[in-house]
Amino acid sequence: MAKKKKFKETTIENFYDLKTEKVDELVAALKGEDVSEYGEVSMKISDCTGVGGGNKEFNPYRTDFLSRIPVFLKAFFVKWWFAGMVCFFVNIGLGIVVQSTVDLLVLDGIVLGLVADLFVNPLFKFMETDRREYNAYMMFPFPFKAYWTFFTNVLYYVGVAIIVNYVYNLVNMLFSFPIEPLSWALIVLVVDMAFIGIKDLAVHLVKNRKREEINV
Repeated sequence: MAKKKKFKETTIENFYDLKTEKVDELVAALKGEDVSEYGEVSMKISDCTGVGGGNKEFNPYRTDFLSRIPVFLKAFFVKWWFAGMVCFFVNIGLGIVVQSTVDLLVLDGIVLGLVADLFVNPLFKFMETDRREYNAYMMFPFPFKAYWTFFTNVLYYVGVAIIVNYVYNLVNMLFSFPIEPLSWALIVLVVDMAFIGIKDLAVHLVKNRKREEINV
């Protein structure tokens, strides 16, 4: 009968075997401090952690593909994509059931507001840095704990949906232009950013006015 192999117990320190002295060397090197006392400092991942990594080195300045895309393009795409999704599920999906134009507009605004408050704005908050660069693409760029934005977003996007409907009516006076997700989302994006731009301009003017009053 074969004997069962006994695994030698080990401490958690030995199990992970993290070379802390190598980490200290790396941190000192990244800070630009004098590292002569450590000898030759290696930037290889395998030397610093004691695990595999080949010849790969730490690169704290490396950026991924998404970080190279301008903020406004990412913000526009996110808002446009979610608006198209709303059009697909509400105008096309529920449009068969909801016959009243007014009811459909209100439903558009409610769903757009919910999507903005629960998905778009939290996603912007997640992607932003300490510069808060995505604030310029939100009507109500407030923290998650500001629950009142739930209602203001719904009311705001009901207004946006009404204006989008007027735009479609004006276009249809010239030629037939059926509602479909791509164009509907684009018009929502243009109307939305127009109002957000007016808001951002007003905030900028008010801040400048306060600075001038302080400096006087």
